[in-house]
Amino acid sequence: MTVDVVLPCLDEADALPWVLARVPAGWRAIVVDNGSSDGSAAVAAAHGATVVHEPRRGFGSACHAGLLASDAEFVCFCDCDASLDPGLLPGLVGAVADGSADLLLGRRRPTGRGAWPAHARAGNLALSRLLRRRTGLRLHDLGPMRAARREALLGLGLDDRRSGYPLQMVVRAADAGWRVREVDVPYLPRTGRSKVTGTWKGTWQAVHDMRKVLDEPAPAGGGRP
Repeated sequence: MTVDVVLPCLDEADALPWVLARVPAGWRAIVVDNGSSDGSAAVAAAHGATVVHEPRRGFGSACHAGLLASDAEFVCFCDCDASLDPGLLPGLVGAVADGSADLLLGRRRPTGRGAWPAHARAGNLALSRLLRRRTGLRLHDLGPMRAARREALLGLGLDDRRSGYPLQMVVRAADAGWRVREVDVPYLPRTGRSKVTGTWKGTWQAVHDMRKVLDEPAPAGGGRP
């Protein structure tokens, strides 16, 4: 079993050593530098990660560049701001490998003061409810920690390159009849300030991007090719 961990990165030099030290032994860390100005790429390389440079800004651009760079059977995604522990990923991959799920998400459970600001929680809750209406999935979180098989993910034809990418993955997986599950994972106060949900404005811009994804019509015939 081969596993790659995709870590989209924008100015996370301070957090990267902690994150990369917790990637399971034998797994490859793919740090996708999305235009950092703090030396993140050099830090990642110094700690043994494969570094991919993606000049097109956007969370989806970084995630998809990492997916395309992967050649493993399984691919995980995880933020590299030290809010999530990559050491927990074997449990997610194991559930995909044994057929319990096709896409497994980490449901964030805050463990420290300030780990999940109120505006970010509010946006996540709103999207979870809209997702339920659109797909029937009863998920509580659309968190960035997740695992699936690489070839299957490529088959979803993901094309959002902004904040809607994680949601599009879930929506298209549901449309394709995938078993989408979530498991609790501890959510720690991040290192540095969020580039997406650190402010109300950033949060609602992300929600706006994701609403476009939810407006995608469900495929005729009950699944994508």
